[in-house]
Order: sequence, then structure tokens, then C-alpha cells
Amino acid sequence: LKYDFKTVVNRRHTDSVKWNVQDNELPMSIADMDFKTAPEIILAMQEKLKLGVFGYEEAGEDYFNAVSSWYQLEHGVNADPTWMIFVTGVVPAISSIVRRISHIGDNVLVQEPVYNIFYNSIENNGRHVLSSDLSYHDGKYEIDWQDLENKLADPLTTLMLFCNPHNPTGIVWSRSEVERIAALCQKYHVVLLSDEIHGDIVRNNVKYTPAFSVTQELKNNVISLVSPSKTFNVAALHAATVIIPDENLRMIVSRGLNSDELAEPNLMAIPATIAAYTEGFNWLHDLLDTINENFIYAEHEINKNLKNVKIVSGPATYLMWLDVSEISKDSKKLADYLRKETGLIVSAGSIYRGNASQFLRLNLASPISMVEDGIERLITGIKNFSKK
Repeated sequence: LKYDFKTVVNRRHTDSVKWNVQDNELPMSIADMDFKTAPEIILAMQEKLKLGVFGYEEAGEDYFNAVSSWYQLEHGVNADPTWMIFVTGVVPAISSIVRRISHIGDNVLVQEPVYNIFYNSIENNGRHVLSSDLSYHDGKYEIDWQDLENKLADPLTTLMLFCNPHNPTGIVWSRSEVERIAALCQKYHVVLLSDEIHGDIVRNNVKYTPAFSVTQELKNNVISLVSPSKTFNVAALHAATVIIPDENLRMIVSRGLNSDELAEPNLMAIPATIAAYTEGFNWLHDLLDTINENFIYAEHEINKNLKNVKIVSGPATYLMWLDVSEISKDSKKLADYLRKETGLIVSAGSIYRGNASQFLRLNLASPISMVEDGIERLITGIKNFSKK
């Protein structure tokens, strides 16, 4: 590898949300990475700092062309720069679009279990969560197409919040699945809002399908949200891009984002995003190799030592999804025990709803020495829990 993914960066006492923990604790829950970001991004930020003047800014052609170029080169899809709007984050954009596209009391459809912050964006804005739960059999999740269609057909369903690729399960939806969802949304006049923040982090040469890349006749009611934040570990940058092929829908969303004051970049957002999307290819591919090695290690150790734990993860994200139903039906209780007894902090699946109360989510985006420590704590903790 050209880049360093082995050095452990001490993030304690640095205002990090993830690392605001006790000295003996190891956080492998919150979805940010423990690797330094690409040096090309750091250099672009340092150059910006040298300027010394930080007035109002707005994203211009160079920013949108960089996003477009990334999706063409990395994902082989056309992202027209004219389809794009700068926004200060994927989650703020979701909340704004929920307010602008749906009405109070409407249903916003999700596929549980799913990223827990979706529920905040829906419920805090007075809308109802309507879930078409993913069906789960023999360690595999699938879409229940009939249930999905029935719920999209409900007149009160005006928006579908789609996690693409899916967090926490790591599923990469195929092109045919994305287009089938887009077609159903179009049929029932539901806007498809696709959170694609994990789209770059897909292993095993699998490719994700951005919602904006569906066939021409399905493009008129899809919105994609993309960001370098997960890919390059720059969440605090607060930079993301909304991609909407349909001009009318784009104008409606743009009005909402501006009303909510979400369209003004901070001093680092533009240069860092441009550097990520024009110079970050090699770093990303080294990262993917590293994460893949971490998964291989974790899978081997868990399969060898914890026969009653099932690994369910798809090839997307750096998050491992563990079926612990043979140990506990209450993942919060198990996660609390692991933290108290071993210092390992994982995400209790219950926050993702659906069937996830029998799952744990484990973040493997750390140097291998930390992953080894975390897996050792996991194995010890689960074995002791099972003996209770």
C-alpha cells in the first residue's frame, strides 16, 4: 500500500464524538474511521489556510465538475453538474427535503432495519415512519416487493427514504432492484430520496447503482445525496451534494435548502471536496483493500471462536452486521454488557428497528491492531455473557 493505514492516531480529548470515552474503552460504534484522511486532502486544506482570508463562499463549476468527474471515473455513471446543489450535509438535506416534499402527517417509507437517524428526520418533522421491512431468512435480507408496492400505493405515502448501499446490513442493491424501486415510486407518485453516503465504500469489486443513474424515463422523481464524508473520513467538513436530474424537482428542493440555510460552505468544504474527488482514487482503493483485510480477519476469528454468532454483512460499508439471536434477543442488553465488562463499544441493533434487536453493528475501519483488540474483546465478552 502506498498510504499508511497502520498508524494509530490518538483521538482522545480532541472533541471527537466517537472517542469521548473512558481510558479503557474502545469505540467501534459510530461510523467514522480511525485512519488519517488522504494527504492530498490535507494539503489542499493547508493551502487554503495559508490564504488567511475566509469570507463568504459558494460552490462553483470546479466543485460540481469534480463531483461529476468522480462519478464518471469511479462509478461509470453520468452525473451532469447542472443537476447538483451544494449542501452542508446529507442528514440536514434529508430533513429539509422531508419538510419540502411531504406534508405533516404524510408517510415517509423506509426499509427497516435502517440507519437510525432517518427516524429523527421523519418523526421530528411531524411525518410518520412507514416501514416495508426487509425480509430475513437464513442470514440474508431481501425486499418484500409486494409489501413495498402496497405501502407505496398508500395515498399518504409521498416520499421514500432509500439507503443505497444499505446501512447497517451492507447490502448493495443491484441496478435492477434500484430501477424497480424507482419505477414503483414513479407509478405511485412517490419521490425517491436516496442516501448514497456509503456508495464509494464497496468491496469485492461490486458496484453500487446511484439513483440518479436510472433509465431516462425514471429520472423525474429521484434525488441522490452524496458526500466525501464517509469515503475520506471528513465528516466534520460538512460538505455534500444533492443530485437531482429533474429541473422542476431540483428547484423545489433548492428552495427548501436555501430557506433552511443549508447551502453555504465553510472555509474547507470546497478545496477539500475537490481534492478528494480529483486526487483521492488511489487512497480510496488502498483503503478498500485495508477494510477488506480487516473483514477477513474479523470473519475468521468470529467464525472460529463464536459458533453462535452469524455474520450477515453485504459488501458495502466498513460496518459488520452480526446476528446474535442465539445469544440474546436484546442487543442493547448485550451491548451494555460488552461495554461494562470489556470496554468494547458497539452499536446495539435495536436502534435500527425492524428485526435488529437481535443484531450488533461493529465498525472495522481502524488500523489492524485496533481491530485485533476489538475482536478479542468481543469474543471474550460474548463467551462470558453466554455463561451467565
